[in-house]
Amino acid sequence: MADSPHAHGPSHHGHAHPGATGGGARALHSHDHAGDGRQHEPSPRNLGTVFALATLLNIAFVAAETAFGFLSHSMALLADAGHNFGDVLGLIAAWAATLLAQHRPTPHYTYGLRGSSILAALLNAIILLIAVGGITVEAIQRLIAPEPVASMTMIVVASIGVVINGASVILLHGGHHRDLNLRSAFVHMVGDVVVSVGVVVSGVIILATHWLWLDPAMSLAIAAVIVFGTWRLLRHSLDMALHAVPPGIDAAAVRRQLSDVAGVAAVHDLHIWPMSTTTTALTCHLVMPGGHPGDAVLAQIADELHERFGIDHATIQVETGDPDHPCVLVSDHVV
Repeated sequence: MADSPHAHGPSHHGHAHPGATGGGARALHSHDHAGDGRQHEPSPRNLGTVFALATLLNIAFVAAETAFGFLSHSMALLADAGHNFGDVLGLIAAWAATLLAQHRPTPHYTYGLRGSSILAALLNAIILLIAVGGITVEAIQRLIAPEPVASMTMIVVASIGVVINGASVILLHGGHHRDLNLRSAFVHMVGDVVVSVGVVVSGVIILATHWLWLDPAMSLAIAAVIVFGTWRLLRHSLDMALHAVPPGIDAAAVRRQLSDVAGVAAVHDLHIWPMSTTTTALTCHLVMPGGHPGDAVLAQIADELHERFGIDHATIQVETGDPDHPCVLVSDHVV
């Protein structure tokens, strides 16, 4: 069967070509044009600048906080430094993923390296949970045998942390809603502001009451904040790495929309998964006994999938349902 001409919709282009199965199967592959007028995340260059500034600010603060944590014997400052160091590693991983995602597809990496953003988010979560372990062990030891701390140093350094982490929050605020890397970095920095405020408050209380147990108790509270903030990131990044349907997309609703297309008798081999932390892909087979509907119809389907579900990269294979050439992927249990 010969290829049909290209069909251009308002924001997609498609190529119809013979499918792998019989019965006149054909497929459409579509993706967004760069200038389609839709909302996009910040450009890679802007993201690189954001990550660079946020990373440099936090590296400087981690170094200072670690040094003053040892000098003041404050476990809370050291715990916060460990938390911030985890965020620095996460920022570096997210920054690297942003750079890798710019690489074009190759014959070996046919989707490019955009999936590295998922690995970066997963690495970020793992690093933070490892940091929690070290913080918790040391804090418990300090609870058993409290040590005197320089509470004024705690207050001053943590106050600086509020300013620096607040600046990082402002830097990361734009475009954090869709990108898991940006969102995780943003949430962590917001958490850092809260934690630094908590360290300031504990320093004030220790200064007034000399309750030395409050310092390791605050570090345990910081550990709890890290676990609480990291658990959702870990779960989402694992889901992405395992190609789960992205949150916010109802797979049953997607199937219903495809089934309601004129001429479609059945839908099978439907898969929806994240290609990166910002891009969602879909593949499916549409059984259309009347034959291929034309590229314009398939382009419209892809546009509707994007508008309603945010699916950016759709590949649709059309089959006629010829009983002499049944599709081996009809069952949902076969992949």
